[in-house]
Amino acid sequence: MDINAEVKQTLDDVLSLGGRASAFTRETALLGAIPELDSMAVVSLITALEERFGIMVDDDEIDGDTFATVGALADFVAGKVAA
Repeated sequence: MDINAEVKQTLDDVLSLGGRASAFTRETALLGAIPELDSMAVVSLITALEERFGIMVDDDEIDGDTFATVGALADFVAGKVAA
């Protein structure tokens, strides 16, 4: 499973980016850089990631660093999948 690709696809689906996420790199900034990623979208994104990867995310595990870049989010998901 390519977690980076799956995370990008989830971002595209949840934020209705119309395919823009396919051009994202691990260094692409998320929170504060993508207008579609507001506080409500973060909640939807977490739920979608939980469903897509079969993981559970506790509120205290999430902070701004988790959503800083595509790579940070993918690394967080990879860590949850491996746990």
